[in-house]
Amino acid sequence: MKILEAISTFAGKYFAVWVICTAVIAFMAPDPFLGFGKYITILLGIVMFGMGLTLKAVDFKLVITNPVPVLIGVCAQFVIMPLIAFLIAYLMKLPAELAAGLVLLGSVPGGTASNVMVYLAKGNVPLSITMTSITTLLAPIATPSILLLLAGKWMPVDPMAMFISIIQVIILPIILGIVIRKILPRVVEKSISVVPLISVLAIMIIVSAVVAGNAASLAKAGFLIFMAVMMHNAAGLLLGYLTALVLRLDENTRRAISIEVGMQNSGLGVALATAHFGPLAALPSVVAAVWHNITGPILATYWSKKPVNREEPLSLQKNEDNQIFNK
Repeated sequence: MKILEAISTFAGKYFAVWVICTAVIAFMAPDPFLGFGKYITILLGIVMFGMGLTLKAVDFKLVITNPVPVLIGVCAQFVIMPLIAFLIAYLMKLPAELAAGLVLLGSVPGGTASNVMVYLAKGNVPLSITMTSITTLLAPIATPSILLLLAGKWMPVDPMAMFISIIQVIILPIILGIVIRKILPRVVEKSISVVPLISVLAIMIIVSAVVAGNAASLAKAGFLIFMAVMMHNAAGLLLGYLTALVLRLDENTRRAISIEVGMQNSGLGVALATAHFGPLAALPSVVAAVWHNITGPILATYWSKKPVNREEPLSLQKNEDNQIFNK
């Protein structure tokens, strides 16, 4: 078990490297990875099941004890990112599937990797976990509604079908994870350190499948997609921070909201785009899976070297640290 824990920690620490290498290999030699496409939904469900195993009641404590930052962060997540995606797609005159895929990327909840980035950035970790959890639980309603409003310009949107997809792929696996943690707490605690390894492997397979299946499209439109995703991510990180700044939240809360808003659940974006819009629409989320895990660590490293001035000391209990890295 200790060997698996060490491998899991190593895999999580260099997650961005593994995703980049996987994407490059799948692009250069797509044939071996084409068969994985039919397993994308199952693999994302596995990732979400792992998230459910790590969730505790304390993850939602801030909703009651300090709801204002949570409300600001969640609203920023579901307002800033979709609108920026729509604006970029419109101004760049992206093809219909790519435009819808970019708006979809902006409409999904925050990704769990953001929790680790916030921890490294000396940000408000409890807020980060709460935002990820709340936006994920709101996704069945929020994501289809936003897409119907914004992406309908380019592609037909079936909100009910998408609602069902998100329930099946996200909510049910999370609930199952929570239930198993409740029933078998000791077993889960002993095995939870392996969850990052399973999640990393699942996301690598998802990325390889979509890149391989769209290698030709990436070769033609790769630069256009990359520029759109890069601008979208940069705008999210910046506007998330500025929103918290304007509303006079403290520095470590600004950092948490910035990273949470800027880093999306790209795996969910891939699954929903493939199922409802077509494989080309999944490309923005595939590129985001790589790009977000480059900018996230860079920003976290920069902030980690900048002291956080707060009235109260920034402290994290040991069990909170373990919980973050298990996510």
